[in-house]
Amino acid sequence: LLLLLLLLLLLFLLLPFSSSSFSFFSFTFSFFAMGLGGFVLPSFPTPCRRRDVLVLTPWLAPIVWEGTFSRDILDAQYLQKNLVTGVVTFAVEKYCYVQFIEGFVSSANKYFLAGHPVNFYLFTDCPEKTSHLQMAPENHLFVIPVQHDPRWQDISRSRMDILSSYIQSQFQHEVDYLYSVDINVQLLAHIGVEIIDALVATISSWQVTPQQEDKASETHPESQPALPEGQGDFHYTASFYGGSVAEVYKLSRACSAGLLQDRENGIEGPWHHESHLNRYLLQHKPTRLLSPEYYWDTELSSSSILVKRMCPVHQKRKETSEAKTRMIIKACD
Repeated sequence: LLLLLLLLLLLFLLLPFSSSSFSFFSFTFSFFAMGLGGFVLPSFPTPCRRRDVLVLTPWLAPIVWEGTFSRDILDAQYLQKNLVTGVVTFAVEKYCYVQFIEGFVSSANKYFLAGHPVNFYLFTDCPEKTSHLQMAPENHLFVIPVQHDPRWQDISRSRMDILSSYIQSQFQHEVDYLYSVDINVQLLAHIGVEIIDALVATISSWQVTPQQEDKASETHPESQPALPEGQGDFHYTASFYGGSVAEVYKLSRACSAGLLQDRENGIEGPWHHESHLNRYLLQHKPTRLLSPEYYWDTELSSSSILVKRMCPVHQKRKETSEAKTRMIIKACD
């Protein structure tokens, strides 16, 4: 059954496009997907196909770009399943992340899976600063108190441990899919159910520009996520990833264990949990990739980015002689 499905996918990609071939492929894919018993979104259910970008990985996972999906079709399938999606984010006062809460929540409430139920889980040491936030009727905001760590590197390390612990104790009973999103972002356009799949990763915006850098790879040979030279598929950002609750639990547990091992060995890599995320995704291939338009650095430019769906609110850290952190904020374009 799976072999036949793969053959159909290859035929669709190789044959000249027509509305009849699209309709047949979309129906056939949906039929087999339902037959497999799970919620599987058609990879490219749209008459508009991108020719200027990579839309399929070597392991046949779709790469989602503007123009490669039909939201109406996907919404209809998603609604039939009566699913709930969760979003996890962290905001800690010491490093000024609390000031991003209102901007993140208001934009995510407007653009993230609009019209579908979403549970937002906000971990913060300042829960009193969230009481005024208003949510859409179908959405819920859960504020979870957390103590801040003395350094932002420790916050980065503890995220995976906190995530896996709460999945086991709470989230697995409340949501079907779970996504981790940085608090210091603004959503600028709709992010819909095209992101839903078992294991989802977002390609770094630096990967599609001439200025691309190896931002996610760990080079310390004794570090848990260290990659041999020349290995790796894509560079994934830790600012936006997710999938089914079961898959995110496995990911967060593995990354947490690697981070703990590095800490015991006295190793502190420059990219912290993002390096461990990339190592995990090299060994456990994502079933769906989101293009850089889902987390686009507005300091970059690329003709392939037709829509900027989410972007960071840039910040620069400067250590003073008293080891205090100052934040210089530049609003997202």
